[in-house]
Amino acid sequence: MEKHLVQADGNGVIDVNGQVSPVTYTVSLKEGRGQSYEVGIRLMAPRDWLLQRGFSRDAVLVSQSGARIPVYHDGANHHDGGRHDGGRLDSAAAISIKLTARDDSCTSEADLLGKYPEFDGFRAAAAARF
Repeated sequence: MEKHLVQADGNGVIDVNGQVSPVTYTVSLKEGRGQSYEVGIRLMAPRDWLLQRGFSRDAVLVSQSGARIPVYHDGANHHDGGRHDGGRLDSAAAISIKLTARDDSCTSEADLLGKYPEFDGFRAAAAARF
């Protein structure tokens, strides 16, 4: 059973076809299976900015650690009005677009904190409790 541990915010850059803009994002941490961790990444980006840069479904988040994380627009969301042309983003979509990713590549606390320093506060809080 997966257990939700913590959520943290970060500041990074979104890269769409080589054009970048500052962005805030949220990372959430869950215990994965075995010795792994699962990190969910979520950010909101302006629809028009994305479209002007040729965005269709995916971009790259450059996180606080410098990691380049592919993030995706879920075109299957029927409520955002943007499900046209196989899920590609278009001008009928909501004005703010949610981009998400999931990372289960961290197999140790050192891996996790190296890639996601946003969680360093969680480690300090956990150590203080024990």
